[in-house]
Amino acid sequence: MASNRPLTPVVVPRAAALAAAVGTALLAGCAVYPDGTVVYSDGSVLPAGTSAYDRAFSAASGALSDQGLRITVQDRASGQVVGTRGNAVVTASVRPQPDGTTRVEFKTSGDVDSGLAQRVVAAYNARMGR
Repeated sequence: MASNRPLTPVVVPRAAALAAAVGTALLAGCAVYPDGTVVYSDGSVLPAGTSAYDRAFSAASGALSDQGLRITVQDRASGQVVGTRGNAVVTASVRPQPDGTTRVEFKTSGDVDSGLAQRVVAAYNARMGR
């Protein structure tokens, strides 16, 4: 079933970056090194001092991959990540906000199974330590 409606955006407070990195490590099968570097079980690495925007962008990209979507667009500068599986398309949009938070939206189109959007959001939240 296709759905073109955006999902509820997720806002990441800048102050939560370090706490979320540690929480993410506990929930997503990661290691946190003394310098603050996070290494995920899939081999991806978040260096120490990573900004909230970069963390959110990496988590959005990882969430799409976690759900078996092939990343076809990954443009950190524009905040866009697009993943596809068959005719299903999930687009993540990551935007910094004036108040220092980061807004993340996921949109679906094409032949998207009814639970894919929720699984992508859950994978994103796990990667963010929520």
